[in-house]
Amino acid sequence: MRLRMGKRELEMGGPYLGELPEATPLLGDWEAMRDRMTAEGYLLIRSLHDPAKVRAARERILAALAENGQIDGSHPREQAVIAPGGRGAFLGGAKTVTHTPEFLAVVESPELMAFFEGFLGAPAATYDYKWLRVIGNGSFTGAHYDIVYMGRGSQQVFTVWTPLGDVPWELGPLAILAGSHRLERVKATYGRMDVDRDHVEGAFSNDPVDMVDRYGGRWLSSEFAAGDALVFGMFTMHGSLSNVSNRYRISCDTRYQRAEEPIDERWIGENPKAHYAWRQGEMVPMEEARRRWGV
Repeated sequence: MRLRMGKRELEMGGPYLGELPEATPLLGDWEAMRDRMTAEGYLLIRSLHDPAKVRAARERILAALAENGQIDGSHPREQAVIAPGGRGAFLGGAKTVTHTPEFLAVVESPELMAFFEGFLGAPAATYDYKWLRVIGNGSFTGAHYDIVYMGRGSQQVFTVWTPLGDVPWELGPLAILAGSHRLERVKATYGRMDVDRDHVEGAFSNDPVDMVDRYGGRWLSSEFAAGDALVFGMFTMHGSLSNVSNRYRISCDTRYQRAEEPIDERWIGENPKAHYAWRQGEMVPMEEARRRWGV
């Protein structure tokens, strides 16, 4: 099976792409989960969320997309078929969608907060800002560390990538570059960047083959079902496969850390200010920045 990632076609099971191993059997064994995170940089957990709550959040989002003319009404709305001329959207700042009771019941559920309290060994906090993405045909996400977007507070922040509905291969699920959390030179250069301060493009690379050839490891991904989640740290390089279907991939990224530690001020409060300088004025191309860093 060949899968697209940006401009590349990768063979599943080949040197560049493999399947993500699960951490689900470790649930409840906090020491084992922390050890796995340290060793691998991620945890794939099946049914971390209540699938019924995920489906309710998905329906609320689909209703908003349909009202905006983005859904092809000749198909069942649940399929999220892209309307003619429809396109994907980033809805991170759209509180009318990301702060509905249905959505918050997934990403701020008592069960999820209890998971992080156990995993972190302390009371947990989550960013108020939520990253909601509606990914259309042909779109994918380039390789990046999350730290470059949210590194002004604790470094021990964890992302939860939640597919809001089933995500088979053709919808372009998330992918992790194995071993990328141990790339010390990349962490010491790119990993210390701040997109608002440095005005550098955020994605480290859009070429998954070059990443493997240059840094080793291989890309790991999986098909996902409603309720599944992928948890990873700020220095885990990740991106996504390409959506090659006629349907939207709907997913969200949410962040969690110890409540006692500093929190990046851009992402908290009633109306988080979010990125305020990134992509404004003259930008430094990532290719140029990488030459300077020697990576």
